[in-house]
Amino acid sequence: MESSLKLELIEHLSQFLTEERLHLFQEKLKERSNRITLVLEDVFQSRNISAAMRSADCFGIQNIHIIENKNNFVKDKSVSLGAGKWINIKQYNTKENNTINCLKKLKKDGYQIIATSPHNTNISLEEIDVKNNKIAIILGTELTGLSEKALSFADKRMKINMYGFTESLNISVSAAICCQSISSKMRKETTGWEVTEEEKKDILLNWIRNSIKSGKQIEQKFLDDKSNK
Repeated sequence: MESSLKLELIEHLSQFLTEERLHLFQEKLKERSNRITLVLEDVFQSRNISAAMRSADCFGIQNIHIIENKNNFVKDKSVSLGAGKWINIKQYNTKENNTINCLKKLKKDGYQIIATSPHNTNISLEEIDVKNNKIAIILGTELTGLSEKALSFADKRMKINMYGFTESLNISVSAAICCQSISSKMRKETTGWEVTEEEKKDILLNWIRNSIKSGKQIEQKFLDDKSNK
C-alpha cells in the first residue's frame, strides 16, 4: 500500500477510536523498536510462547519470530492478554529447514544471532553489545533447548548468569529477562533505536485495525469508495 493511501486510511479508521486511545498509540509508538527481536524455535507449550509475546510487547519489541519444525504455534489468549494485537508475529513453518531460513533472513537484515544456552557459551547476557549490533535472541524448546542447526548458525552462545542449583530457567522466564535486560541497555546506551516513520505508519495502522469492531469491512468499504471515484 502506498504511503499516501496508508495515511488516508489511518485518518479514516481513526474516526472510530477515541482521542485518548489514539494518544496512547502515539505514545507507545515512540517506545517501539526493531533493533531487538525474539526468536522461538519449536516451543511446544503455547503458554510459554504467549508469555514470551507478552514480554516482547511489554518491553517495546515489535517483532517476534516463531520457528515451527515439529511443534505448531497455538496462541494462549489467557496468557498473552492480547499482546498479539500489538506485535508482529512472523511464522516459519512452510519449509523443510525453517530454522536456517529464519536465521539467514535475520542475518541478511543485519541481526547478530545470539543463541541462549547453559553450555559452551562465550558471552553472558550482561556482555551483549547493543551499540554496534541489531540483536536477535533465539530460545529453544523446553526439554532439549536449541537445535544443533540453530547453535551452529548463531554468532554467539549466551548464558544468563545464575547462582543457585538449578541449571536453567523456564523459557518464558528467560524470554522476559532477555527482553528487559537488552531493551533497557539499548535505550540507555544507544540512539536511533526507534522504528522509522514509515514503520510507525504500518504499526499504527495495524493497531487501529485490531482495535475496531468490523474493522475489515469498514476498511474495505473505504478502499472500494476510493477506487470508484
